[in-house]
Amino acid sequence: MLTMLLMTVASNTATPSVTVPELNRRFPTVQAAVTAIGDQQATVLLAPGRYRECAVQSEGVVTFRAVTPGTVTFDGVACEGKAALVLRGRGAMVDGIIFANIRVDDKNGAGIRVERSNLVVIRSQFRNSEEGILAHNDPIATIRIDQSVFSGLGGCTDMPCSHSIYAGDYGSLVITASRFERGTGGHYVKMRGARVEISGSTFDDQQGQATNFMIDLPNGSTGRIVDNHFIQGTNKDNHTALISIAAEERRHNSTGLVINGNRAWLPPQQDSVFVADWSGDRIALGANTLGVGLSPFERRHH
Repeated sequence: MLTMLLMTVASNTATPSVTVPELNRRFPTVQAAVTAIGDQQATVLLAPGRYRECAVQSEGVVTFRAVTPGTVTFDGVACEGKAALVLRGRGAMVDGIIFANIRVDDKNGAGIRVERSNLVVIRSQFRNSEEGILAHNDPIATIRIDQSVFSGLGGCTDMPCSHSIYAGDYGSLVITASRFERGTGGHYVKMRGARVEISGSTFDDQQGQATNFMIDLPNGSTGRIVDNHFIQGTNKDNHTALISIAAEERRHNSTGLVINGNRAWLPPQQDSVFVADWSGDRIALGANTLGVGLSPFERRHH
């Protein structure tokens, strides 16, 4: 399924179609469909095509779903100077959609900007934008990402940096069976919340440009980082570690954070550390397969 997402989508010349099956209605724009749903729970069903528009969800529980995964692209348009989809309702799901070429004045143009509530993203792609997913703070909510691809994202030419995924103080971030590649700055995953689970995913930095950590947990976090593949690139803004814990401050306890069953490689003639920890907590570092020049763990101090 992930392979299918990586295929080039053929151009579609038909006018995109937006329907809401629960309302048995067709709409001229995605925003019109979201507005009609209001505070209900319903699906915005998207026919194949390139959508040069954006939408803001302020209420309800909305699923944004491509009729055929990988054939729907939100291209180059951001609402509120933020993202193609700005989500602050009671919950949302995004299924099978591509987000591309999103840029805004503050350099944080994202495919999705979620400001509260639970979010599920499956079978989707985020590419060639300033940010893939940008999340605000919601300590009781969860972001789940599965079978998705993040490519050509991030930047640090202006501060603060942008990243492939940046989540504020969310309750938890769960990433499974996804791929991160070709970063253009910042971190691939940055999460300030208390719990993270990243498994079965690939971080391929070989074509990255001025990138930083693969996974950054700047305030500390517990959870699991297991069974992932990491390939470090040569063009790094910071190549001192692949995974960073509490590099900014120790706001959350990281005791019991499991890092196990991962595989990681460095370019020839490069040295680095797999896990750099500033928390001082007892990290559950298990058996990881590490390439030449890669040290397993280093305790650091502010």
